[in-house]
Amino acid sequence: MILGAVLAGGLSSRFGSDKALAQIGGRTLISLTVDALSGWCEHVVVTGRKVAPAPTLPDWPRAGMGPLGGLAAALHYAHDEGYEVVLSCGVDAGLLPEDLHQALEPAPSYLASQPVIGLWPAAAAAQLDALLESDERHSMRRFAELLGARPVKIAVPIPNINTPADLAEAAGQSSP
Repeated sequence: MILGAVLAGGLSSRFGSDKALAQIGGRTLISLTVDALSGWCEHVVVTGRKVAPAPTLPDWPRAGMGPLGGLAAALHYAHDEGYEVVLSCGVDAGLLPEDLHQALEPAPSYLASQPVIGLWPAAAAAQLDALLESDERHSMRRFAELLGARPVKIAVPIPNINTPADLAEAAGQSSP
């Protein structure tokens, strides 16, 4: 079973406002991302927020840990609830290609261009805990290295929305 995890605990500092609520085509980025993951996953959670269009989990071990805190929360939940893997995606990258899940199989793997988008074994929760409790660099790439995760390249780039200009560009790309 696959758990989808929308990592939404960031500060949106480059965006200037809560980018999860920014819209493309009349839909918020967070709802686009939840819906995209729902196509591949039995269940989807949102980490790092209290209010979302899916059940929420607080970042682990605490807020302010970046995407790894959200992923740690999702891995713990997945492990406790019997999921095999977590498909993670940042709240700002929900315009996903239809073949993403197939490209990421088997776990562990991540998008080389956006390592926050990845397929992670639920059993890796303990390894992520150890990284977060260490003095090592706390980054998605470092976690991927520790797991021996496979970087995946895809033909069509996924928009990574960090600024209002990025949003405008992504909105133009998603139009028919």
